[in-house]
Amino acid sequence: MSPSVLRLFAAVALSLFWVIACDHGPRVYDAHGVVQDVSREHGQVVIAHDDIPGLMPAMTMSFDVPDASLLSKLSPGQEIDFRVEADGSSYRVIAARPTGSSAPVSPDGPKVSNLAPERDPAPPFQLIDQDGDPVSLADLRGKAVLLDFIYTHCPGPCPILTGLHVGIQRKLDPALRSRVRFVSITLDPARDTPLELREYAKKHGADLHNWSFLTGPIADVNTVVKAYGVGTTRQDDGTIAHLVVTFLIDGDGRIAHRYIGLEEVDPNGVRADLEALARGLPAPENAAAH
Repeated sequence: MSPSVLRLFAAVALSLFWVIACDHGPRVYDAHGVVQDVSREHGQVVIAHDDIPGLMPAMTMSFDVPDASLLSKLSPGQEIDFRVEADGSSYRVIAARPTGSSAPVSPDGPKVSNLAPERDPAPPFQLIDQDGDPVSLADLRGKAVLLDFIYTHCPGPCPILTGLHVGIQRKLDPALRSRVRFVSITLDPARDTPLELREYAKKHGADLHNWSFLTGPIADVNTVVKAYGVGTTRQDDGTIAHLVVTFLIDGDGRIAHRYIGLEEVDPNGVRADLEALARGLPAPENAAAH
């Protein structure tokens, strides 16, 4: 084969490499919205945004902002044009430009400062799982609990968060599995029946032996969502305003840690925290998961 042909093959191969790399790399989307809340401590901004074509419909949700200098320029009430980088594991705001206009901030919208605090007793709940069976926080006393809030029709971060927790579940020390429970509470009880939650769990690979997906009457779920400060259940216009957060609850029912945003959910770190709590708990008399 001549050197010129070899060079042609090499060029084609390099071009294909970059096409594949770019196709599977982070994608960037332009967006517009109003800043609702800023948490510099946790690198979060809550934005009521318009439809982001190709990514998600209009909603209010929290985003990771890894650039502290960018975050320092944002404040509630600003109308902004911004860019979101999505890489399959997080949604990051990587650029933002105030338009010069302002808008009122929803008094009932989700705010990081409203989240149930660490070291406080976790707010109680009594709901039903994917099998229609009742599950309460009191039932889980004596276990290490990893709790999140999702909904099955979520077009944004919920499937990512579930996937991160599935990865943690699969790598748990087998000797500690009976001392650990994963719990996901729906933000959309009007649509998320036990059957819907079971299908969602199956689709995303959750092992239901020690993972409960919970729903219930709208009023009951709304009470729990508000108690944890996560956001709101489905509104009349169909939107759900929410923060992305995971709570680690110890065997005494206290909030040991909060992982705010997707980037704080480092699977190895969260698994280490979860296993450390579980090791300090007595093994249940019946080793089978509750």
